[in-house]
Amino acid sequence: MLAIKTPQNYLNQDGVIEKVGEFIAPLAQKVLIVTSPRAWQAVGESVTTSLQQHSIAFRLSFLPGECSRDAVDTLAAQALQQEAELILGIGGGRVLDSAKAVGETLGQLPVITVPTIAATCAAWSPISVLYDDTGTHLGPLPLARLPVWVLVDSAAIAKTPSRYLNAGIVDALAKWYEFLPYLRNGDDGLALLLKSQAAKLALDTFKTYGQQAIADNQRQQVSVALRKVIDAVIALAGLANSMADEVPRIGIAHAIHNSMTRLPELHDWLHGEKVGFGLAAQTFIEHERAADRDELLSLLRQFNSPLTLHALGIADQHEQVKKIAEGVNIAPHIAARLPFSLSVQRIEQALRATQGLQAANA
Repeated sequence: MLAIKTPQNYLNQDGVIEKVGEFIAPLAQKVLIVTSPRAWQAVGESVTTSLQQHSIAFRLSFLPGECSRDAVDTLAAQALQQEAELILGIGGGRVLDSAKAVGETLGQLPVITVPTIAATCAAWSPISVLYDDTGTHLGPLPLARLPVWVLVDSAAIAKTPSRYLNAGIVDALAKWYEFLPYLRNGDDGLALLLKSQAAKLALDTFKTYGQQAIADNQRQQVSVALRKVIDAVIALAGLANSMADEVPRIGIAHAIHNSMTRLPELHDWLHGEKVGFGLAAQTFIEHERAADRDELLSLLRQFNSPLTLHALGIADQHEQVKKIAEGVNIAPHIAARLPFSLSVQRIEQALRATQGLQAANA
């Protein structure tokens, strides 16, 4: 069995936010906008003008916090009250996941996602990731219907802090390094092979254009490099998540990230930054020789990922590291598909081993 779920359309075009009404008008005349105050401040005037030009009525709703079940249900109730015909998500990952989840909750109502940062592949991804109100990871909500449009405005994303793009690059390159252990252990499932091709293309894009894209982002300048990297973060990483079969596989770095969300003191770190630390730990789980860790660690340094407990600001390393290790949830039948042990002790040792990277950078 092979299932492939993708958005109906993807467009990366400068200024597309100013034309969002053109894409909505054939589909709906009443829209619920799910966004954040920061995202709306950046693009709200352009969106409002475009919707008014196409006589589209809209209700504006700010996501109050996390993409939680309660938040999604509240937004869905607002959409029902308005008799919304489409959900428009404008913002970062939590906002876009919430918008997709609202569409799913309301019987697969059409959704358009407009990412205002390139920090995750949430605009494309076939799931919405749910958290509780404290920011603790709960799990994915699979989507039966993906967005009808993913509208990416590189000119708008170029104006955002490069920290977001760094985090998005790390989150996207994680896909290849998380798939690789399964491949090395003989997993030749068609879904995994296809996922890996998309992930490898994203990785190659970052190696070729990543540094230039970050530099251009810092100058708020749209370039070929920046556009290619944004596409890799959103579309290629999203595509890598879009193919599935009956064999469950979980990325180790993302499993570590999910456990890290249980520590309130880490909530200010971006998703991709926590995944980056998870990748650093994964290299110690996976490889005995330092030389085998060099390529990935070099990429993580290049894109400003925190690699050590110290960099994350973890003070009580004994208790907090133990909590992270014990909270890594990988079912035994999935762990058995990997060529190394994923015992709690092995994970805890790897988390602590990252401290050696601090000395190496001194």
